Amino acid sequence: MSTQPDILHRYLFDDLHVRGELVQLSDTYQKIIQAHEYPAGVRQLLGELVAATCLLTATLKFEGEIAVQLQGDGPIGYLAVNGNHLQQMRGIAKLTEQTNKTGLRELVGNGNMVITIRPSKGEPYQGVVALEKATLAQCLAHYFEVSEQIPTKIWLFHNDQTQQVAGSLVQLLPDSENKEQQLNDFEHLCQLTDTIKPEEVFSLDAETLLYRLYHQEQVRLFDPQAVSYQCSCSAEKCLNAIAQIEPSEIKSILAEQGNISMTCDYCLTTYEFGEQQLAHLLVATKH
Repeated sequence: MSTQPDILHRYLFDDLHVRGELVQLSDTYQKIIQAHEYPAGVRQLLGELVAATCLLTATLKFEGEIAVQLQGDGPIGYLAVNGNHLQQMRGIAKLTEQTNKTGLRELVGNGNMVITIRPSKGEPYQGVVALEKATLAQCLAHYFEVSEQIPTKIWLFHNDQTQQVAGSLVQLLPDSENKEQQLNDFEHLCQLTDTIKPEEVFSLDAETLLYRLYHQEQVRLFDPQAVSYQCSCSAEKCLNAIAQIEPSEIKSILAEQGNISMTCDYCLTTYEFGEQQLAHLLVATKH
């Protein structure tokens, strides 16, 4: 197991009008999958989506949340990762059948990627793109091309043996008048990033890896950001959900089962509420 912390690095190639990101994860990913018995192919795709969501979250210029969902007609009916500007992540895969398949198309089938962004201040907005490319990284690049019209390339890595995932992003900053030169610079940096080897991204610290890749470029590194696992479930949220149920139905469930039990799909934590804890819901609605 890697002893490196889960870290996201952001950097700029100042003279080339290009930005980049690198994320390396172990503990965060391991905590997301540890309570679930996912097949190997599902673990890989979920891990890639966790790394990808970290990269997408870092592109936001405001405080808020982002949710990336894959929905299709394959063995995985639903796969989702949620992150926020603090790089707190959680994720889940819902299988319609047990499978030994691997790969995006084989696991999700025909479907869409839905990216929902919820700023802390302002209205949420959503982008949808068909999963028409062979890999998740290619689908995400296509999303940027369609929704943002920004040339972007993403690389995603997974090691099932050590349970590590990683990702890198290179994105053009459309702030130069010489568009042709900009695209040439972007392609040049993509070619350099293409040389990342999986064994490097999982064994080297970010600074060493970035120096190997871009030692001939002028790279400005920003302060690194820690990434962590954080499930947002709580007893309060469960009670709010129960409050939407008719009081008569709450009474019926309590009479039959003795309590109301709710389990979080993400972390599998179970919350149980007895009559005493739910009394306020019944009293508040009697009149």
